[in-house]
Amino acid sequence: MRIIDLRSDTVTRPSEAMRRVMAAAEVGDDVYGEDPTVNRLQEVGAELTGQQAALFVPSGTQSNLLALLSHCRRGDEYIVGQQAHCYRYEGGGGAVFGSIQPQPIDHCADGSLDLEQVARMIKPDDHHFARTRLLCLENTHHGKVLSLDYQRRTADFCRDRGLKLHLDGARLANAAVAGGHAPAAIGQLYDSVSLCLSKGLGAPVGSLLCGSRDFIAEAHRWRKVCGGGMRQAGILAAAGLFALEHHVERLAEDHVNARRLAEGLGEIAALRVDPATVQSNMVFVDCPAERQQPLMEHLREQGILVGGYGQLRFVTHLDVLPADIERVITACRRFFSS
Repeated sequence: MRIIDLRSDTVTRPSEAMRRVMAAAEVGDDVYGEDPTVNRLQEVGAELTGQQAALFVPSGTQSNLLALLSHCRRGDEYIVGQQAHCYRYEGGGGAVFGSIQPQPIDHCADGSLDLEQVARMIKPDDHHFARTRLLCLENTHHGKVLSLDYQRRTADFCRDRGLKLHLDGARLANAAVAGGHAPAAIGQLYDSVSLCLSKGLGAPVGSLLCGSRDFIAEAHRWRKVCGGGMRQAGILAAAGLFALEHHVERLAEDHVNARRLAEGLGEIAALRVDPATVQSNMVFVDCPAERQQPLMEHLREQGILVGGYGQLRFVTHLDVLPADIERVITACRRFFSS
């Protein structure tokens, strides 16, 4: 039975073509800056995001952590969304490794942060308070795409108040494709950008942290401190290059599949999902609490894996085909009709 894994877009497997370029990759010692494939990936990543330089790191979690450590010092503070990945799902790394205080606030319904509320959270220049240094946004957030106008206003807001602005753009490519923009149109608005290669882009490992040359020099030092030096990493970087060259524009297919899935599930009376809210590759579904676990077990028996926290979450990616979407819809219909 073909397994349809909709738990996350992190479950993708490298294609045969990607494996071939990995096997043939030219490598060197990246800790010495001598891996040509890593260097090329970093150049491409910087250009893609509209930044001066980039750093290849093992994970998105480390990428966000390096951004916090590079922008902030002990006793500083960053403002972030209450449900943001770099606050809620990354082990409190900024506090653990950098003694950096998070100031979380609630997200708006569209995934943005209310700038008036952000302004109220900025601490006075007084020794009683942590020093507010950084604002972190996430795009996409739970599949929601931040508008380019909002991001421009946020960049102006931060400049006016002396704050740095970091983007957790784990799915920046999804946001760019969904909004019809080049990734650089988004990335150039930020002081730093994290771009994940191992989610919908389909590489097996790695993220890029992008920013100014001075910022990346600082992040490079922190990468060493955090154990992120990977020596002959060109084998992995080759997969990232392949992903950026071949898997960005095709993200539109994932978005189409997600909308079709939302439409099909929305026709099931017991489920609540609004297809109009599906902007990228994530579908969130409300299911009666007493039926959620039985539904997930039923789907698993049919070779379909789904996840979620409270709500069911279906995430489309390059290993999910249009025919798979129809199979999922049919399996859900059968569960609720039995």
